[in-house]
Amino acid sequence: MPIPGAAYPEFVFDNPRTALRGAAAGLAGAAALGVGYASLIERNAFTLREVTMPVLEPGSSTLRVLHLSDLHMMPRQKLKQNWLRELDRLEPDLVVNTGDNLSHQRAVPSVVQSMGGLLARPGLFVFGSNDYFAPKPKNPFKYFDKEHKRSFGEPLPWQDLRAAFTERGWLDVTHNRRELEVAGVRIATAGVDDPHLERDRYDTIAGPPNPMANLKLGITHSPEPRVLDRFADDGYDLVLAGHTHGGQLCLPFYGALVTNCQLDRSRVKGPSRWGSQMQLHVSAGIGTSPYAPARFCCRPEATLLTLVPTVDKGPKQGAQPGVSRSSAVVR
Repeated sequence: MPIPGAAYPEFVFDNPRTALRGAAAGLAGAAALGVGYASLIERNAFTLREVTMPVLEPGSSTLRVLHLSDLHMMPRQKLKQNWLRELDRLEPDLVVNTGDNLSHQRAVPSVVQSMGGLLARPGLFVFGSNDYFAPKPKNPFKYFDKEHKRSFGEPLPWQDLRAAFTERGWLDVTHNRRELEVAGVRIATAGVDDPHLERDRYDTIAGPPNPMANLKLGITHSPEPRVLDRFADDGYDLVLAGHTHGGQLCLPFYGALVTNCQLDRSRVKGPSRWGSQMQLHVSAGIGTSPYAPARFCCRPEATLLTLVPTVDKGPKQGAQPGVSRSSAVVR
């Protein structure tokens, strides 16, 4: 029973406008928190992922490969640079860099210094679009159109970066076939220029790799299916690629929204099988464009691949092109 003279709070939930304003404010607050987390925390939450992949010829020694991609380096990104410098402690047998190292005209010294001791180890590399051209602001909805027109910024000093890498012994496999021996493993490798820019000329490296090699390794920046098909047809065991950023902005229980190439979303990062024989590893990358400095449900990463011998190099039953059936073990 109401008490005469008592004060009661006024409830306004029956006012639709007030309810809508409250809901809008709540959504705006949640969005602000999400943007803050993605741009300030997860974008800098660098992580090392470890993957074991059975791709070597039976009887081969184990090979530890550090896969780096998409640094998108800016000169003042000290946290990223310090984290990269620590990776040399992993003591990889081989370093493979799949491009997009630069995001600034003066970033070459930062890339070289952050690589540190890794440049003294055997290394292979190709370049991506953001080694050749600086990033530009883009409408983010263009990424949902795989055929959208490309636009590029000012030229970047990729020649200086190439010189720094090659002077320290890394091999440029852009439209080159190379053979080397690392940690007792004989490697036949080849790479193409960035398919995202349509600079790939696979015919310059076409043909089966040396059958005596313990590992037949293909390298590309963007994992375009037309290039992956050519590597698979020629008999490569493994292709390493980057470019996708793992989707960069992902949704829980759904994954990447886009891949920024013709690759399907199921292979946007990590290991998968391409065709009946070849395996693919796509790095989620370490950086972002300075005009899209955020990651969500997709931490920046480097990957330490432990390559081990296969048990049987014969055809894998049931593996079909376009179906991700990775035999890699993620630890």
